[in-house]
Amino acid sequence: MRLLFWMIGFNVLLLLGWFLFADQLEKQFSLQGAIAFLENSGSWAWLAGIGLLASDLFLPIPATVIISALGIVYGTVLGGLIGGLGLMVAGMIGYTLGRCATERFARRWLGDHDFEKGRLFFAKNGGWAVAISRALPTLPEVISCTAGIVRMSLPKFMIALACGSLPMGLVFAAIGEKAEKSPMLAIALSIVIPCLLFLIADRLQKWRGS
Repeated sequence: MRLLFWMIGFNVLLLLGWFLFADQLEKQFSLQGAIAFLENSGSWAWLAGIGLLASDLFLPIPATVIISALGIVYGTVLGGLIGGLGLMVAGMIGYTLGRCATERFARRWLGDHDFEKGRLFFAKNGGWAVAISRALPTLPEVISCTAGIVRMSLPKFMIALACGSLPMGLVFAAIGEKAEKSPMLAIALSIVIPCLLFLIADRLQKWRGS
């Protein structure tokens, strides 16, 4: 029960940040504002984009807008890869913060029962949760931090993170480059493609281990 309360509480905290700062940041980082920000960063625009996406762990940065702007500035492939890398950096920061809590502290905080329950869930289904969550609001941060807290396998986390982040980066960069407005299609593709990629990666891991 404590694990559920932790995830709900963290999600509420993130949503509170959205309510407090989203309007201001969305005005600053509209599509045109994001493009201007990247162009003003000159040759370091790629790093600025990654930094913005990584800061989404703490601030309500409109990640899809930033990735679309990267697509306009760099094109679908390079912009999508930069966007995907930014999403992966954000995920790794969350995972690392979760791992900073020692197992002893995590057990006392969550309780032995919930800690073991969470560890079992992420050992069996964490890959799916991480991959799918990348296309959803607030959940990526909650899932990444929780994965670290309950000691999800780092290699499995990184594979799932890549399967979820890179397709999302490429899809929204393509939308930005082509100036298309198909958010529902983009979200659908950002969920379906990670599932397919992680299914393949999971099967390959099991095949190699057999």
